[in-house]
Parts: sequence; structure tokens; C-alpha cells
Amino acid sequence: MSKLHRVTLTAAAILISTGLHAADAIDYPGDYRQWTHAKSMTVHAGHALETPFKGIHHVYANAAAVDGLRGGEYADGASFAFDQFDYVTRDKLSTEGKRVLLGVMVKDRARFPDTGGWGFEAWAGDSRSQRLVNDGGQSCYGCHTQVEKRGYVFTEWRD
Repeated sequence: MSKLHRVTLTAAAILISTGLHAADAIDYPGDYRQWTHAKSMTVHAGHALETPFKGIHHVYANAAAVDGLRGGEYADGASFAFDQFDYVTRDKLSTEGKRVLLGVMVKDRARFPDTGGWGFEAWAGDSRSQRLVNDGGQSCYGCHTQVEKRGYVFTEWRD
């Protein structure tokens, strides 16, 4: 058996064991920092979302997601990136610390019919391979159902 064949079989076994199919895998969006910055916020200790979202958050939207934010309807291909950092506070000033995770939402009704047409993925820290979503996006979607009337998107457009 060739090395490439072993690697392919190993990757397939990992995808099957996690319940994620190769067709449903979301790629790391290497260009997300070139998208439109849509929002920033900080989740502090004591907030209901502290675990796991304590930190500074920057939300980026690709062009299709910006159209959805402005018009209320999200076309397939709309994507959001949620860049989360620890924060460091000194002298009454908070700045970004280490990256906690990069989360992504991708609209694709055919690939993700069980989660409102959105696929969800996250990567730990600065990793482009250590995936954090292991339930097909169900836990992410469960929270996003709170904003179903806004297309499952928490971020709102502000001029």
C-alpha cells in the first residue's frame, strides 16, 4: 500500500469517526482578513457566554454575507469568520492576546440542510488543522436558532 493511499484511508477514517463527511468539511478561509469587518465585541468574565467565548471577537463577512446583512437574505456562498482572542488588560487598557479560535459559518443549503442551511466549523488557536466542531454544527446551530428570523446570523449591519 502506498504512503498516499494510507494517508487517504486515515483521513477517511477520521472523517467517518467524527461524523463529518468530506463533502461537508469546511475549508479554512485563508483570506478572511480581506473580507469586510462587520463587528467587534468583547465577552467578559461573568457573561453567560464566557465559556467558551470569553475574549475579544472580530467578525468578518465576505461579499455575499455583506449583501445578506444589508438585505436580510443570505445566498449560498455567504460566509462569516469569527476571530476570537484572549484579552490582556493593563493600566485600564485591553488588547488582544493569543487567538482562542477562528469560527466560520458558510451558507450552503444543499450541504447543510439540518442546520438552517449553514455549515459551522472552528479551528483551535492559530491552527489550520485542529478542528473544534465535532457534532456536524448542531451545537452552533442550536444557539443560532435564537436569531432564526435574521437568517441565523447574530451580526447586524450598521452603516
